[in-house]
Amino acid sequence: MGKFIIHGGRQLSGTIKPQGSKNEALQVICATLLTDQVVTLYNIPNITDVQHVMKLLALLGVKITPLEDGGHQFCSMDLDKEVIYTTVFQQTYTKVRGSIMLLAPLLIRFKEVTITKPGGDRIGRRGLHAHFKGLAPLGVSFYYDGAKATWEAKCDALKGADVLMPEASVTGTANLIMAASMAKGKTIIYPAACEPHIQQLCHMLVAMGGRITGIGSNLLTIEGVPALKGTAHTILPDLLEIGSFIGLAAVTQSALTITDVPIKLFAPVWYCFKQLGIVIEKQDNRLHIPVQPCHAIKTEMDGNLVTLYDAIWPGIPADLISIAVVAAVHAQGHILIHQKMFESRLFFVDHLIEMGARLVLCDPHRVHIVGLGPDHRLQGTHMSSSDIRAGIALLIAALAAEGTSTIENIGQIDRGYEYIDQRLNSLGASIERV
Repeated sequence: MGKFIIHGGRQLSGTIKPQGSKNEALQVICATLLTDQVVTLYNIPNITDVQHVMKLLALLGVKITPLEDGGHQFCSMDLDKEVIYTTVFQQTYTKVRGSIMLLAPLLIRFKEVTITKPGGDRIGRRGLHAHFKGLAPLGVSFYYDGAKATWEAKCDALKGADVLMPEASVTGTANLIMAASMAKGKTIIYPAACEPHIQQLCHMLVAMGGRITGIGSNLLTIEGVPALKGTAHTILPDLLEIGSFIGLAAVTQSALTITDVPIKLFAPVWYCFKQLGIVIEKQDNRLHIPVQPCHAIKTEMDGNLVTLYDAIWPGIPADLISIAVVAAVHAQGHILIHQKMFESRLFFVDHLIEMGARLVLCDPHRVHIVGLGPDHRLQGTHMSSSDIRAGIALLIAALAAEGTSTIENIGQIDRGYEYIDQRLNSLGASIERV
């Protein structure tokens, strides 16, 4: 899958524009299956996870047309149900976690579908129970074939219902929103995920003729409609990439400007990095991170140790925790970082320890970090990327470290970050792809 060779210790500078949101793109691309009319999407990130989902749609018979203005037209008028059972479809399906969001659209189009376990990051248990328990009240029945490790889902007609979700799953909420939008009657979803990309999915469906209220809250009310129409939709900038650039600027003591940022919508991102003492200057839709010789970790008002933890929106996104760990390693002070959602996501810190970081992995969910500030430099080493966010965190650490580092398995990074080596090299980094 290739590797990066990184020559660290360089100060970066310049302006960078974030790519379109990976998580939103996966949802709204799947939602184009809900209508036989043309849907035009703008700001689709050119990353492998998105490429895999677009390939699944193309296999199904969706006509995808790139436009000169950068958009892509999707027309799902004629679909081939039998493609679902082919080897190429099943193999592609298992390469990306976001493929699970095809479940509701395919049920609406075909009334039955067989799916395998989707792919994605190996960061701990990531069950599908929120999808099954969310869709069951709407009339969907599921059967698990243990011999084939597949789920068969069927529904004669979707009917609205009051749905008590087992958890505020983002992809589970997305599937349920899409199904409820075309179910007969009213559906109430609680507790619903309300991340910005869920809000964007709702806004797109409303533009297509859907009837959704409560957008931005954890209580959604959806009145099903018999058909949805085409629309044009622009994908938000990727808040996780913006967070990555903030962390990069801080640990490399660089001045970076990030453009096209929906500042008010992404408030939890700023809170995360402010706790780590990182200065973020906001102006209109731009962020500027000035050169900081040292950023000091905040303490509680009584002087006690701060605990930084992930939570459902509007809490700190789980995918930012890896970035926060690397930023804390380069800060001055102590902090406990608690990764609540996934029990394997923090294991990448072993690489940071090899580089000279002062931290202790207390258990699979918690890491205590002693930041020694800029006078304690990490040393380059040989590493491997285990998932998207661990990969970008290790890349940031390597860029700040003295000497040369190698990161294997960079296909994981490419799943979520568009041309990241080229874009960072334009800021003064030295990253070779081999």
